[in-house]
Amino acid sequence: MELLRVTYHLDVRAAEAEARAEAVAREQTVEVPREAVRDAVVEREALGRVERVEEDPEGGFRATLAYPVGSTGLDPAQFLNVVFGNSSLHEDLRCLDVEPGPELVAALGGPRHGIAGLRKAAGVFERPLTCTAVKPMGLGTDALAELAATFAAAGIDVVKDDHGLADQAWSPFRERVRACLAALARVANETGHAAVYAPNLIGTPERVRDALSFAEDEGARAVLASPMLLGLPAFFELCRRASVPVIAHPAFGGALRIAPEALFGRLFRLFGADAVIFVSFGSRFRRSEAECRRIALRLRSPLAGCLPALPVPAGGIELESAADVVRCYGRDAMLLVGGSLQREAGAVLERSRRFVSAVHEAAAELA
Repeated sequence: MELLRVTYHLDVRAAEAEARAEAVAREQTVEVPREAVRDAVVEREALGRVERVEEDPEGGFRATLAYPVGSTGLDPAQFLNVVFGNSSLHEDLRCLDVEPGPELVAALGGPRHGIAGLRKAAGVFERPLTCTAVKPMGLGTDALAELAATFAAAGIDVVKDDHGLADQAWSPFRERVRACLAALARVANETGHAAVYAPNLIGTPERVRDALSFAEDEGARAVLASPMLLGLPAFFELCRRASVPVIAHPAFGGALRIAPEALFGRLFRLFGADAVIFVSFGSRFRRSEAECRRIALRLRSPLAGCLPALPVPAGGIELESAADVVRCYGRDAMLLVGGSLQREAGAVLERSRRFVSAVHEAAAELA
């Protein structure tokens, strides 16, 4: 019988660790006292069990639990329910790792386009990609489109909406998509550089479906969405429906007690993200280089036939540290530098060109 393995951090005393792990195994599956499990089928095919409990060097304990895959129903929402449903309400518990078996991976599907698909969309195959965002919120459509054109003229590969851009009065979604795509097409005709524009899809499932259809019909070659804002099952359906690569944004991803490498590195990829944005070292968010490497490894490493997803380090990376970030993540990554490119008035084009040059030069050192 195939098993789903999940590792948790238990913030308990040594004398409580084994019993706490056993309680979690029941909480996440049968949700009754052990004495109430009297049916052989329930015990064999539904009940979770503890495989290992060990001390965590940083304090507390790590418990690896095994759940029968049948308990998930091979459904995205029920899969999450088994991984960290009721137990997410316990303050002494944190989800650290998720190891799905081949059956679950096949059911969830993972990326439909993956690294290769995003590279094909951008026409970049041998080096890290460059990415930035049109912002800030509040600019009108014409200003955002002009900014997109400036980024494309500088040679940036992917120009995305900021995740805060929605269907707002100052820049309605459909108007913005048309304007930004037209601006990038104009730059492509003038320079030969065809940057990818990724509009942000946000809202109820119905509005997101409509936005996706519109963006695809208008010629967008990628889209952006925030799995935790939409809901992971809704994001799963979006990825299954999309004919273009989907870039996942981490907004609201800190609201749960799930380790970043499990949420961004494993779950986002399993649910279909072709590229995953995450906050990196060297940004305004506090995250260690080692933790960032683990996220990137999870996104790119082999997983039961699941396509790899492209790591997109971001979070306020400064232009001056771009080369160091490239050296850390290597060739298969897309570096996202946003607000730093707009730091100096009148110098957006020049700073964007410096960003592109820094990435290209650092990539040449990787060869």
